[in-house]
Amino acid sequence: MFDATIYAARRAQAMRSVGKGCILLPGNDLLGMNYKANEYPFRQDGSFSYFTGLDTPGLCLWLDCESGEEVLCGPEPDLMHTIWSGPAPSLGELAERAGVARHGSAADVEELCRKAVGDGREVHHLPQYQGDGVLRLARFLGRAPGEIETGFSQRLIEAVVELRSLKDEAEVAEIRRAVAVSADMYAELMASCRPGTSEMELYGRLQGLILSRGSREAFPMILSRRGEVLHNHTHDQILRQGDLLLVDSGVCSPLGYASDITRTLPVGGAFTPRQRDIYEIVLHAQAVGIACMAPGIPFLDCHLAAARVMAEGLSALGLMRGNPDVAVAAGAHALFCPHGLGHMLGLDVHDMESLGEDNVGYDQEFRRSGQFGLSGLRMARRLRPGFVVTVEPGIYFIPDLIRLWREQGRHEEFIDYDALEPYLDFGGIRIEDDVLVTEEGTEVLSSAIPKTAGELAERMGRPA
Repeated sequence: MFDATIYAARRAQAMRSVGKGCILLPGNDLLGMNYKANEYPFRQDGSFSYFTGLDTPGLCLWLDCESGEEVLCGPEPDLMHTIWSGPAPSLGELAERAGVARHGSAADVEELCRKAVGDGREVHHLPQYQGDGVLRLARFLGRAPGEIETGFSQRLIEAVVELRSLKDEAEVAEIRRAVAVSADMYAELMASCRPGTSEMELYGRLQGLILSRGSREAFPMILSRRGEVLHNHTHDQILRQGDLLLVDSGVCSPLGYASDITRTLPVGGAFTPRQRDIYEIVLHAQAVGIACMAPGIPFLDCHLAAARVMAEGLSALGLMRGNPDVAVAAGAHALFCPHGLGHMLGLDVHDMESLGEDNVGYDQEFRRSGQFGLSGLRMARRLRPGFVVTVEPGIYFIPDLIRLWREQGRHEEFIDYDALEPYLDFGGIRIEDDVLVTEEGTEVLSSAIPKTAGELAERMGRPA
């Protein structure tokens, strides 16, 4: 945990921002995998962790915005808990660690809620992404689950997003710790990625390394020779000479902060000429996207700059044609890159996504586009010092999407569909790094992880 004064200051700022009423902030609880006592590995809610630092299941935080009263509620560990799970700190000890003056039981939460509602006071809560969380809040507040799902507080969302978006030095240090584990993981991957190796064997090796570092995955790893499937979580293929292996992975720091890094490796160590052509376009697009980033610059502009690089590069290869600026404005490039340039990173790998992407990545100045591809941009608003953002352009050849657009005659003025035929078995390439926005510009936190074709060849023991 950070020092208790850090969490206390965060809570005080949240109460000042919300202004009136009370805040009810439940942490996550244990979830049964196939029966109640066989639980999934516990993962604390990001916002609860941000305001308390506590990684214990079943807790709930009550904040009175007008009186400043703070209460940590939850179960006291009993003898049976000690027998089955070992000794655990008391609720009072947990409250002291978080700097919360009072503590109480779940029944106390219900009483606090009952009294506040009876007095006509608003009880602010965040959107819930787990069914158990919805039911807990419904019980506490005496409301139907459907009311909980729609009755969250926009004012509280805005307060939390404002606080969590700006990472201080201690938070950035935690992200660096996660990136360091990712760097070890990718070093192992580059040393082990050989023809004849199964995806599952590589996945198992990497999982073992992550666990051996005292870490865990921030999200289920994508490790696949079928990189055109954007979120491919199967690991059932055998790697062949000349394949591309796309690995998108993130791990957690000791305090739960995430890394999120993607590398695309040539199985056997060297890209084919066709693969290298596409790889260099993606690498250049990422470099341009990062170079555009600075305080006050809309991330939307960075996305469009990277998209223009991809359109220019694909035009040079004869796969696209026409004016690249016009093609990007029309959305023709999205055939090859149907997602956005990146997203916020922090205690959640898609930081605060449970609060609504539009609340995190958009604001009064920027509204989400309905255009295919651009609609998937999770982050558009102006960058600020303290933001940590992923930058992850990609080029993919998705056969079903290419065939559909061809049948529809979509963007024929910009896309040479005949020239795409030899690429239908290409797969996909994505390169992703974690970038801190500073007062002066940016710092690529994951810059030590190799990504140029020459660096990859050297690490993989093959000629470039």
